[in-house]
Amino acid sequence: MDDIEKLPPTAWVLIAAAAGLGFGVSWVWRWYRQYSARKSLRLAVTATGSDHVVDVLVPDGMGAGFHVDFLLLTSRGVLVVDLRDVQGNIFGGDQMADWTVMDGPRRFTFTNPQSGLYDRIAAVKALAGDVPVEGRVVFTRRGRFPKGLPKWTLMIDSLRAEFPAMDQEPESMIARFREGWEKIKGAVKPSYMAHMR
Repeated sequence: MDDIEKLPPTAWVLIAAAAGLGFGVSWVWRWYRQYSARKSLRLAVTATGSDHVVDVLVPDGMGAGFHVDFLLLTSRGVLVVDLRDVQGNIFGGDQMADWTVMDGPRRFTFTNPQSGLYDRIAAVKALAGDVPVEGRVVFTRRGRFPKGLPKWTLMIDSLRAEFPAMDQEPESMIARFREGWEKIKGAVKPSYMAHMR
């Protein structure tokens, strides 16, 4: 104890600087890992489309809008993706008002995302004209559905299988959707909810 009290002031400055540097490096590393994970997740979703928009408000026709995580132009038309990053075993069904998540001792519920997805699809259809519009609630690898997936729900690894990458499709396949797609892109706005998710 006496040795610590006898340290000169420059030693304390060096100790504080080393601690600050260690904290800073740790914080940067955590930030980089989160940034890298978000970027990989975004690429996993957007690889399915030839074009995409992320975190937008789609007008609802009544002066407000619906937040949409991803809109993708695919070979089948426009895909609305509601991305969910939920950890644990998820128990949900088409007729259930709430879905339950069990992750070890933690248990919580969230509102069935299907009805919100239907609203988003309807809002996009109102803009798309004749372009087909589909939607999926997509869950990351951190979640599991031990009792099976509800309707219009996918795991992220299945997204590309259901909606093959556009580089495999000739441009003529999607050219017929281009006008409606541009109309959608012109009508949406950046979402204020983008940083809240």
